[in-house]
Amino acid sequence: MTIVLPEFGEAFRRSRGRNVRAGLQRGVGLQDHNLAEQLHQDKLYNKAMELAQNRTVLTEQNRMNLYLILRFGFDSLAAGHIVEFGTYRGGSALFMAAVCKELYPDMKVYAFDTFEGMPPTDPQRDLYRAGDFGDAEFEDLLEIIEREKIENLHLVRGRFEDTAEDALKNIGAVRLSHIDCDIYTAVKYSYDISRKYMVDGGYWVFDDCLYADCMGAMEAVEELTIQRDGRFAEQVFPHLVYRNWP
Repeated sequence: MTIVLPEFGEAFRRSRGRNVRAGLQRGVGLQDHNLAEQLHQDKLYNKAMELAQNRTVLTEQNRMNLYLILRFGFDSLAAGHIVEFGTYRGGSALFMAAVCKELYPDMKVYAFDTFEGMPPTDPQRDLYRAGDFGDAEFEDLLEIIEREKIENLHLVRGRFEDTAEDALKNIGAVRLSHIDCDIYTAVKYSYDISRKYMVDGGYWVFDDCLYADCMGAMEAVEELTIQRDGRFAEQVFPHLVYRNWP
């Protein structure tokens, strides 16, 4: 199926480390145009969603935006893989892996999580507490990956601080870092560790920092991407998207 993105004039182009036109096409397209209706008719989107639907808590609009980035956002980027920090029951990782299996056979998705619930959190910043989201059903997720032959999805089990640095040395270049880990320390670490490997023009997608119960996640984004690194968001609906351009 051909997906038609809304058009915006040449005035909206790359500036301040973001592709303004692309962010508008995705965000306004989902919010005010008919992109959602188009995606509901898209065979690949629906195929990937069937695989993920019983294991994801991602909102539909956020999932659709990930799909639009995967489908339209990688053409001009150097080769690289996808990393996800905060996988929980694996729904969004399964979704992205299923899409990439069709569109980018050489691209892999690496899903980082304890798969045992939240680590210790900061009670001054975070609403969630250690052990929350402990019902990940890790063994069931492994069975799905094997049964459905999702060979391009790799699970990395453990705290990010214990696993990500060594894993990313082997993964190498990153095109997309999907950060969905709710709490200050985890978001901060995920952004910083993936920043070392992000290709020019690569994406950070922050799933949860606009939610009322994830103030710690928002603080990390404000502190690092905006105040320290001087990045400007390419997209603010349905979630925050930043790019790795000077």
